[in-house]
Amino acid sequence: MVASPTDCVIVDHVAKSFRRGSEEVHVLDELSLRVPEGEFLALMGPSGSGKTTLLNLIAGLDRPTSGEVTVRGEPISRLSEGKLAQWRTRNIGFVFQFYHLLPVLSAYRNVELPLLLLPMTAAQRRQQVEMALNIVNLSDRMHHRPGQLSGGQQQRVGIARALVTDPALIVADEPTGDLDSKAADEILALLVALKSSLNKTIVMVTHDPKAAARADRTLHLEKGKLVDEVYGAHTFSGVH
Repeated sequence: MVASPTDCVIVDHVAKSFRRGSEEVHVLDELSLRVPEGEFLALMGPSGSGKTTLLNLIAGLDRPTSGEVTVRGEPISRLSEGKLAQWRTRNIGFVFQFYHLLPVLSAYRNVELPLLLLPMTAAQRRQQVEMALNIVNLSDRMHHRPGQLSGGQQQRVGIARALVTDPALIVADEPTGDLDSKAADEILALLVALKSSLNKTIVMVTHDPKAAARADRTLHLEKGKLVDEVYGAHTFSGVH
């Protein structure tokens, strides 16, 4: 697959298998896709379809059995574990369904955590953290602990943490799955704003068609293959 200067992510004929006892389980089957810079992409499909596995491969949390994943020109499947960990810290922002905030730390300290892995001064970290919390409109809650925040506010802290290193790519695994509809709408509006105002590339796994409708494009997976693509009001079947 020939790279384009506008591609953020290229997944090239990727297969992924796991061993389960004596059985080999095939999760992804020769899957290829491109995600242009600045696109908000949703991945949908039934449980076991491979969407979270695909998200983990794109984020460098796992490696393909075969094929290659390239993010912004870097073939991440070839990196050593140490290099891959460094690459993730600088290039990927993670947003999780259940927030993964440390309950004993304030919102400020939770957002600061990824920066502690980078060669930055305390003043540089403070500037980045305050900027990230301002983007998600939580500057007035920076000293609150997670237990003092609503679910929607906790997820906004999670998004600020994902943003704080200024990553090229944000991966979100069911980011609205634990929220009521009002909070979910606010989180989705925030993701859309990050895409449009900061040109962030976002790949989101979701079961919710309303969440997927906020993305620029939706890909549907079934049994490890892409089966259709929704772009605007049009559906294209047989995407591989």
